[in-house]
Amino acid sequence: MIKIKLPDGSVREYAQGSTGMDIALSISEGLARNVLAAKVNGKVVDVSLPINEDSDFQLLTWNDLDGKATFWHSSAHLMAEAIEAIYPGTKFGIGPAIDTGFYYDIDMGEKTLSSEDFKKIEDKMLELARQKNEYTRSAVSKTDAIKYFEEKGDEYKLELLDGLEDGSITFYQQGGFTDLCRGPHIPNTGFVKAVKLMSVAGAYWRGDISRKQMTRVYAVTFPKQKELEEYLTLLEEAKRRDHRKLGKELELFAFSEKVGMGLPLWLPKGTMLRERLENFLRRAQVRAGYSPVITPHIGSKELYVTSGHYAKYGADSFQPIHTPDEGEEFMLKPMNCPHHCEIYKTKPRSYRDLPLRLAEFGTVYRYEQSGELHGLTRVRGFTQDDAHIFCRPDQVEDEFMKVIDLVLYVFKALGFDNYSAQVSLRDPENKEKYIGKDEDWDKAEAAIIKSAAAKGLPTVVELGEAAFYGPKLDFMVKDALGRKWQLGTIQVDYQLPQRFELEYTGSDNQKHRPVMIHRAPFGSLERFVAILIENTAGNFPLWLSPEQLAVLPISEKYEDYANEVFLRLQEQDLRGYIDHRDEKIGRKIRDAEVNKLPFMLIVGEKESEQGMVSVRKKGEGDLGMMPIDEFIKIAQEEVNKNIIKY
Repeated sequence: MIKIKLPDGSVREYAQGSTGMDIALSISEGLARNVLAAKVNGKVVDVSLPINEDSDFQLLTWNDLDGKATFWHSSAHLMAEAIEAIYPGTKFGIGPAIDTGFYYDIDMGEKTLSSEDFKKIEDKMLELARQKNEYTRSAVSKTDAIKYFEEKGDEYKLELLDGLEDGSITFYQQGGFTDLCRGPHIPNTGFVKAVKLMSVAGAYWRGDISRKQMTRVYAVTFPKQKELEEYLTLLEEAKRRDHRKLGKELELFAFSEKVGMGLPLWLPKGTMLRERLENFLRRAQVRAGYSPVITPHIGSKELYVTSGHYAKYGADSFQPIHTPDEGEEFMLKPMNCPHHCEIYKTKPRSYRDLPLRLAEFGTVYRYEQSGELHGLTRVRGFTQDDAHIFCRPDQVEDEFMKVIDLVLYVFKALGFDNYSAQVSLRDPENKEKYIGKDEDWDKAEAAIIKSAAAKGLPTVVELGEAAFYGPKLDFMVKDALGRKWQLGTIQVDYQLPQRFELEYTGSDNQKHRPVMIHRAPFGSLERFVAILIENTAGNFPLWLSPEQLAVLPISEKYEDYANEVFLRLQEQDLRGYIDHRDEKIGRKIRDAEVNKLPFMLIVGEKESEQGMVSVRKKGEGDLGMMPIDEFIKIAQEEVNKNIIKY
């Protein structure tokens, strides 16, 4: 007998070799009908897999993220089966689940696939799904696996097999389709009840631009037709809120091919929005004891060799800049932290000087592949609200908790309620990806876990997501489509202080090594603004709006009074413009609404005679005619209501 510990903490005994489905049936037949996969000792597996030892156990359904991922990966196999049936001879690359469904990279030879082909593929997938074919797993020798794909002429699978060891290779088959796959998969195709192919795109095999470009087919599936319909409705709303669309309409930012892909140009309104965000955080940082610094946009290559960034990311960075001096090389700054380490070293430090908190809105550059660029959420040049705290080991937990407070303050002030905290740890099976001693990693990971628990922060643990120099606490925020983006991050680092030989003199008059905490509540201003645009649909709170109001004279006769009103508003730090155009007032109002102006102040004969303004508020309509000072009071009260004091 083996002991199975369930998520509620209860323990049940089962015969050795029992499967996840056996356990599900012992609990409830209704539950068993909805089980997609199981998690055994933290690993997601087929529910048909025998369990031979005492285990922590969880059944996964559509309501679990791992259950969805298994459902969508299985659907990728189903789509491949449909495509192979319609287009014999198609070759297949990889078909993973993603946050919004799945994709499969395919090579159709001389054929091309377009949206006109979607319907027949969808119909074929549903036809195959109704057959309720089981996903069956089989272990295959490397020799037999190579022979199978040689006969199919699929060079992509053969290349994948090159990196696999004999004894670790498995195939999955459903219906007439067999694929090289580790799994896991759902029990059978019958769970798939709704299908929608979303788009096609080009994708270089293994992300290498020197390799052949394949066709990437994106799709999504659901266990109910109603859920697909709800998703498509959400997708339409997401399109309406897309930061790329709104950014252009609201004249916030732009991209230029001549400037370069992934390098945003901030327009005047976007710059005002960005500056308000920066000033908001600067004020909070001053109160939290941070000192501002500025570092160059480039650094000697040797700086990043010392930090370890060049060894880890050099191949994915912009290539070094060679100067006329022989052997002299610089790099566009990929990280701010090495520069801050050098600032720390500018003078001797005592234990009384710590913690030292250095903050910078530092612009960094990383060479993202062109296919991965996406508006402001993934760019090649971006500004981090970066800071590095140099502290004594006994100060780490307290400083870490203070940073959590700062991140949560930022999220609350900006209305980011839909977030989760992710403890990103080292992959214990792949330690060569990281630098430093095990004991330092253990201390850093323990500090993060303890600090998050002390703050009552609900967290999920992700192995393998740590930075190469230390573990971190990542704040994952959902956008309008429910996709997760990493914004705020806090990292504990014992490695860079060693690599840069940072020291302080302790109370014992001996030299000691400080600990470094990296933190960025916004993450990057670019990504933060993108998510902010989508969360608000461009309807920013009054304190943050680039333009808070528009003064709309009914005709040119009231231009002088409009100028007088606007001057009074400017004196009270209210921002906006006068619409001097020779247009009817109805057109001016409509245009101000399209531009999402929080307030419109209409001035005409009555208003100018009585020294008043007629006010319209976005979302509320007419507020009536009132003295200018009364409007100023209303606007200032709303600004004060929006801003949460730190």
